[in-house]
Amino acid sequence: MQKNFNAVVVVEGKDDTIRLKQFFPGIETVETNGSAVSDAVLAKLKKLAESREIIVFTDPDVNGERIRRLVTEAVPTAKQAFITRKEGEPSGQGSLGVEHASKEALERALSDLHEVNRPRADFDFSDYVDLGLAMGRQSRRLREAVGIKLGIGYANSKRFYQRLQTFGITFAELKQAVEEAENDQSNSNR
Repeated sequence: MQKNFNAVVVVEGKDDTIRLKQFFPGIETVETNGSAVSDAVLAKLKKLAESREIIVFTDPDVNGERIRRLVTEAVPTAKQAFITRKEGEPSGQGSLGVEHASKEALERALSDLHEVNRPRADFDFSDYVDLGLAMGRQSRRLREAVGIKLGIGYANSKRFYQRLQTFGITFAELKQAVEEAENDQSNSNR
């Protein structure tokens, strides 16, 4: 990752900031202090966005998704960074989060950013279902694997579909990720 990291990273709390600064000492963060993002924090982010890039880097859970949505509504140009649920698992007690991710996972997430303002995807929900990403017994597992392949994290069926649309993932990109994920699963079952 580049040394002059000219961005402000939005995280949930001080443990996330501590973890990021452990590996990237010059990184600047803004903490939301949980899922109830205050108007003051949103105003601060809007002001910072006038001169700096904003990166939303929240935990891969329900609260993290809520924060991501609120910040992105306030700062539509914010880029998105994701870790997988596995990367965010605590080694002992605690909840899923950025503060548990390895240096490699954090570097990958912060170098593989996604923009919200890309053109809409070129597929609809029926294509999504046909690929096995919804309404199937293995849909959850497949969504998780595809989210890893695309670097966009995990979400439930409805939110994952919205995320694909929001990031402008093309049908070709999605189909390739599904095929790769299914091949990986087939190879691991041998």
